[in-house]
Amino acid sequence: MDIFDGILSDRGSKYAVSGATARSREEAAAVVKQLCRKKKFAKATHNSWAVLLPDGPLKNDDGESGAGMVILRMLEREGLENHVVIVTRWYGGVKLGGDRFRRVQDAVRYYLDNRS
Repeated sequence: MDIFDGILSDRGSKYAVSGATARSREEAAAVVKQLCRKKKFAKATHNSWAVLLPDGPLKNDDGESGAGMVILRMLEREGLENHVVIVTRWYGGVKLGGDRFRRVQDAVRYYLDNRS
């Protein structure tokens, strides 16, 4: 699993992005669970994720409405299948409005550009 912590912040909210190979719904869930075993990530406000699988896409907003779809669209554009990407946000006390989607995009772009 690749984990990039502290990649950006906006008005107090802090972001990380992580990902790993996942060839099924169960593997994707296991990757998210493994990430959340780290106390810092378990305490995050949101761990939104998405994955493109042969039997269809999966996404989970984890309370950050629309974030899973943003991740999914970027994975589709990139053609990255069987790879779950998780964007983590620690809420900083200020609502970001539509900018939160830009931060999710920024985080996914960072992951796509830096993953091993």
